[in-house]
Amino acid sequence: MINHAIRLGADVEAALQSGAPVVALESTIISHGLPRPANFTVAKEIEATVRQAGAVPATIGMIAGEIVVGLSEEEIRHLAERDGVIKLSVRDLAPAAATRADGATTVAATSAIAVRAGIRVFATGGLGGVHRDAVSTFDESADLTALSRLPIAIVCAGVKSILDVHATLERLETLGVGVVGYGTRRFPGFYLTDAGFDLDWSADDPGAVAEIIRAARAHDVHQGALVVANPLPVEEQLDPALHDRVLAEGLAGLEREGVTGKDVTPYLLAHFHTATEGKSLDVNVRIILRNADLAARIAAAI
Repeated sequence: MINHAIRLGADVEAALQSGAPVVALESTIISHGLPRPANFTVAKEIEATVRQAGAVPATIGMIAGEIVVGLSEEEIRHLAERDGVIKLSVRDLAPAAATRADGATTVAATSAIAVRAGIRVFATGGLGGVHRDAVSTFDESADLTALSRLPIAIVCAGVKSILDVHATLERLETLGVGVVGYGTRRFPGFYLTDAGFDLDWSADDPGAVAEIIRAARAHDVHQGALVVANPLPVEEQLDPALHDRVLAEGLAGLEREGVTGKDVTPYLLAHFHTATEGKSLDVNVRIILRNADLAARIAAAI
């Protein structure tokens, strides 16, 4: 029989036992979001950023069928360099574990595992959401329904700009997921500082976000997530004209090549990397490092 229990890394286990701040980190950015060899280097930079801001990083993934909360450096390298690493959403965890697969966890799966382990703050790049052709394909990320039932704060740069941002915000509202802009009342669009939509709430420092989280716990009325939307400074965003042109080309490529389902996001991110000559990768790295820093400071403030 295979042991299907979740394994905690030593640093993460010690931090949780002592009540020290911990920040969950996803692993799909390592295996599917960034090109080699930058993926391993950036993964270590993300963890270092969390530590420098006063928290313990817990990168989550699956190694040979075992869910690990707090991957070691060698385990991160394994997911970064190995071909055939499976992209795992929540529904994939059990069959992947049973077949002893290596897997990288999405936002939905990372959130669910983090909550199960007792971690309540998570840093990622951008959320999944409603795809632009969802009216005919019904293609909607499992991130959204997961966030509706998991009590976790997710620091992100909004939803990926390759998605239907307006429809995603409507779904978040319907599902009861709180959205707070960090230092802004405008929703960010991942590569772009402003996706073009207003927000009802904002917070200006980690302590203010921590107070919102405390209030949610005290009320105990709704167990959904809090999305902390952390925009890039305008001077650090991808040039909007370049963004729009590359996105249009990428969407045309999806249709031409028949790319669907979970392959859509990796395809478009790879297209952005190639078509912008690496500029989108630089922006992507800035996004996740900024979010890791903020998530750690929020966890420490809690």
